[in-house]
Amino acid sequence: MKVIEEQKFEMPTEIQEKAIPVAIQGHDIIASSATGSGKTLAFGAKIIAHAEPGRGIQALVMTPTRELAEQVAQNMKLFSKYKQQNILTVYGGVAMNPQFHGLRTATIVVGTPGRILDHISRKTIDLKHVRFLVLDEADRMFDMGFIHDVEQIIRQCPTDRQTLLFSATISSEVVHVARNYMKEPARISVETYVDPSKLAQVYYEVPDNMKFSLLVHLLKNEKGGLAMVFCNTQKTTDFVSNNLRKSGFEALAIHGAFSQAKRTSTMEKFHAQKFDVLVCTDVASRGLDIKGVTHVYNYDIPKESNQYIHRIGRTARAGEMGKAINILSDRDHDNFSRVLRDNDVKVKKELLPQVEKVFIQWREEERGSSRGRFGGGFRGPSRSGPRKFGQSGPRQESGRHGGPKRFGQRSQRSASPAFEKSPNAYY
Repeated sequence: MKVIEEQKFEMPTEIQEKAIPVAIQGHDIIASSATGSGKTLAFGAKIIAHAEPGRGIQALVMTPTRELAEQVAQNMKLFSKYKQQNILTVYGGVAMNPQFHGLRTATIVVGTPGRILDHISRKTIDLKHVRFLVLDEADRMFDMGFIHDVEQIIRQCPTDRQTLLFSATISSEVVHVARNYMKEPARISVETYVDPSKLAQVYYEVPDNMKFSLLVHLLKNEKGGLAMVFCNTQKTTDFVSNNLRKSGFEALAIHGAFSQAKRTSTMEKFHAQKFDVLVCTDVASRGLDIKGVTHVYNYDIPKESNQYIHRIGRTARAGEMGKAINILSDRDHDNFSRVLRDNDVKVKKELLPQVEKVFIQWREEERGSSRGRFGGGFRGPSRSGPRKFGQSGPRQESGRHGGPKRFGQRSQRSASPAFEKSPNAYY
């Protein structure tokens, strides 16, 4: 209670109000709720209060991603400030040795299924004292193919444990786990989707070869805080982030090909608002609570409505306003049709604004050259520093011919057409 008062939490969220009393009574729980609804405290309150340091691993929390594991662990450390619980994260992409050492004294372990299973196979983790098992973002874990890993890990835990399963959706795999590994679980449901009164959802239809120019236009003209731009592939993520930086924005990328150290560093910087546009794949779309995200852009439309919901759930959190903007080209229509089959997805079409064409640049390793798509050199950002998201007004940069040049204006020396004039442009 002291930590809660220090954090100035006045009222519990709906999931906390419903789940904490049931968990304290010792029941297994299946809970479906929106991301950003306070799930960590909903399952962490019972664990923090009852785990006993010095008696082995008392609680095991499984998450689908490394980033979510870190976030859950940090929140549990915060709420156990006066309980001195030894909380350890275990996930891949980092050295095993520190985890070997930490597992000897850990009371609460938060990790991804793959690395937990690695420790089980190496006999470096002992789960025979586990009293509390949590599956956080269970549907995402199963979507990622972890169902068999999760089942193997569950079978290593005592059968008299308490199991708490949290999931944005109740999939067939979730039902399977509940039937086979849970004891008469209490079913708790709160609002699955974001509050439509807090989140505006819009889409623009644009030619394939104008997608990036529209994104730049919107980032320049939409007023807000932090922005997340979602892409479907690592290649597109790199492309968009590189060219946003060259267009003067403070933008960084995150996807599964990056080392864990780089991913962690990037997320820490984004949390600290050291840059304001994060370009990412779905690795960052689940569970992460990043304060200050006012805009979510779907540069690529996800294949399923669940992915869409999880992406736009990065904004309009904790009662704040947010906006989700979808940029549709011909190649996105099939995916968008699937998303719209969900009756809870309400998206309004916006008229395409007048967009200034932006000259893009391929990375040298992608095209064998660092020049623009049709040979015109890209004019980098001005010496005045990178553009902040939502910064409006003209931006000057020095051209080779002496005079100032407005952002987005092609150099007189560049006789070749801009990338957006190519019928084969897919960015």
